[in-house]
Amino acid sequence: MGSLFSADAWYNVTYLSGEVVNPKRNVPLSLVCGTLLVSAVYLLTNLVYIRILPLAGSPDGQDVLSRGIQFATDDRVATSAMSVVFGDYAAIIMAVFIMISTFGCNHGLIMAGPRVYYAMAKDGLFFSRVGEINKNGVPGFAIVVQGVWSVLLCLSGTYGDLLDYVIFAVLIFFTLTILAIFVLRVRRPDIPRPYRAIGYPVIPAIYILTTLTIMVILLIYKPNYTFPGLGIVILGIPVFYLWRRFNGSAGRQNGAMH
Repeated sequence: MGSLFSADAWYNVTYLSGEVVNPKRNVPLSLVCGTLLVSAVYLLTNLVYIRILPLAGSPDGQDVLSRGIQFATDDRVATSAMSVVFGDYAAIIMAVFIMISTFGCNHGLIMAGPRVYYAMAKDGLFFSRVGEINKNGVPGFAIVVQGVWSVLLCLSGTYGDLLDYVIFAVLIFFTLTILAIFVLRVRRPDIPRPYRAIGYPVIPAIYILTTLTIMVILLIYKPNYTFPGLGIVILGIPVFYLWRRFNGSAGRQNGAMH
C-alpha cells in the first residue's frame, strides 16, 4: 500500500491544465519529466540504503547494522541508514525531511484537489458555490471545503487506515479511466485525440488486469478497509444520479419560470 501511495498523485497536474500555458505541450511534458525525476530519486535513495545497510539481518540485533534492512526497527529503513551516518541525530533529521516532504505534497494537493470539485460544480454535480472563482482567479471556496474535509478525515482514524481506504478507491478509478480508452474508441471514434495511448490495446489491457489483480488481493488480505472503501465508491453512483436528476428538475423549473 505504501509503494502504491508513493506513486500516486503524479497525474494531479492534469487538474490544473486549464490554467497551464500551452497545456497540449506542457502537461504531458511535466508528467513525463516529473515521473522520471521522482523515479530516479527513489532508485538512488534505495541504492544508498543498500550500500549503507546489509540486506539480511537478525531480529534480535542490538544495532541497525546487525538488524539490517530485513529487520529495520519499525520498518524505518531510512532512519536506520541515517543513524549510521549521523548517529543519535538521525531521528530528528529524518523527521525534518518528512515534514518538508509532507508540506511539498500538500502544496500540490491543495492546488489540484479543489479543481476537481470546481469542475464537478460546473457540470452541475456539486454545490454551485464551489464552482465560483474568487478575485485571485482561483476556486477559493472549493479550497476551504477541501480543508474542512481534510481535517475531518484526520480526526476519523489513523493515517494507515486512511491510506488503505484511499489507495483501493484510487485503483478503482485508475482502472475505469483506462477502460474508458476502449469504450471511447468504440462509441466516439471521431473525437480529437491529441495524445496517443502508447501500446494500445496491449499495454492498457495489461494495466487493467494488473490493477484488478491488486484489488482482488487487497479485498482478500485487507477486507476491513478495502470493502468500506469499495462501499463508499459504490455509494457515489446513486448520489450521482440523484444529484443530476435534482439539478435537472431544478433547471427545467427555473427555465419554465423565465
